[in-house]
Amino acid sequence: MRLALKAILIVGGIAAVLIGLAHIALGPASIPGSLPVYATMDSEDRFYAAIFLGFGVSILWCAQSIEQRGRVIRFLIAVFFLGGCARVISMILVGPPNHLFQALMAVELLLPPVVWLLLARVERLENR
Repeated sequence: MRLALKAILIVGGIAAVLIGLAHIALGPASIPGSLPVYATMDSEDRFYAAIFLGFGVSILWCAQSIEQRGRVIRFLIAVFFLGGCARVISMILVGPPNHLFQALMAVELLLPPVVWLLLARVERLENR
């Protein structure tokens, strides 16, 4: 259980760091199917990319000491889930994004409960 959770956190953390770096470097051009945007949208994308980069670094930090950082993991995974909920709102109000972003939304909504369950199991085993 611990190894599976650690692998999920490391893969997810690395992905978030790489996505954040791509958006900081390339701006909205890193988004599949994107169109040229105005300076305000470019600025906004790069700003949120820096936050997502920090999210990834935080997840990687948590993966190194899962048992001691359970509360932080829960908080970060809840934020990740909230991101999926925000995509649902966008889909309802504006319409569906391309298939990649629909797949990302599924991951953002389905992975957090798995992480929470794995974390609970790891903590239960640790407290035996």
